Amino acid sequence: MAYPTAPRAFFGVHSFTPYSRTDLSFYGTVKVVKSSSLSLSGSLIEQMGGSNKYPWNIEEGAMKAELALKFGEYPDFLFTLFLGKAPTALSAETTGNVSTLTNFYGTSVMNGTNGISGVSATSSDEADLKFGKYVLVALSSNTAALFLSSDVDIGRGNNAAYSSNALKIETVDVSSGNHVSALTGLTFTKAGTPAFTTGDSAYFYVRPKASAGGMTVDVGGLSDQTFPEFGCLVYGQKRGNQELVELECYRCKGSGMPLNFEENAWAEVDVKVSVLYDADLDKVFSVRAIKPSGT
Repeated sequence: MAYPTAPRAFFGVHSFTPYSRTDLSFYGTVKVVKSSSLSLSGSLIEQMGGSNKYPWNIEEGAMKAELALKFGEYPDFLFTLFLGKAPTALSAETTGNVSTLTNFYGTSVMNGTNGISGVSATSSDEADLKFGKYVLVALSSNTAALFLSSDVDIGRGNNAAYSSNALKIETVDVSSGNHVSALTGLTFTKAGTPAFTTGDSAYFYVRPKASAGGMTVDVGGLSDQTFPEFGCLVYGQKRGNQELVELECYRCKGSGMPLNFEENAWAEVDVKVSVLYDADLDKVFSVRAIKPSGT
């Protein structure tokens, strides 16, 4: 006897789309989805007593619904939902970006009166700006060692090189005027008569020019740790026979997300989402499976 109807089967995963529970606006969508699994687990509570080795009665206990997700991308909204802080989007920076020089140890390096008043991209040399965190450590009253945190972008523009295992790039000398670095595309502006205290330090960050944009996010601030509830839709891959399936979870909460870096491998993001009961809708989730006519 032939099977009366073709079995309903799910194949593949297409996307994950979270939305606001406040106004139903979408945060965005994740297309590089590796897997999505809604796990429903329950407990059975047994009544035991006397010498009987088997339960007298049994009733259902609490149910737990958890959505396990694995992504292959890091859109901005994942930081909002799972790390409690919305990133700041960056527009294109055709001349790069050099952050404010900030003192770390002591106060003599970044000094608008007798020190270095700031660091900026050298006009027409922005192509030499190299991505990373830079540290200045005073060597004398008017010189400081410049260190770069990584060589990941060190070959951009004029190829730089470390001069020590401590990641030193060069010596910044403001004894007679501004220091213009041919290696890094940076200008260090002299203020007054520099009077560095040896060992004092300051730092700044650089982003290269012609950036197509990006984001920055500072996670963990005491006033920023807000993890919003959200709804979400997961779509299975559209099958060759045109069948479609959609999973909607109406009230979700997540907390925590890894930031993975592995040798010669694309990062994968594993997150867990608790799925809760929505009292307004009187449901937890819905599944909609569609088989278009003619298939």
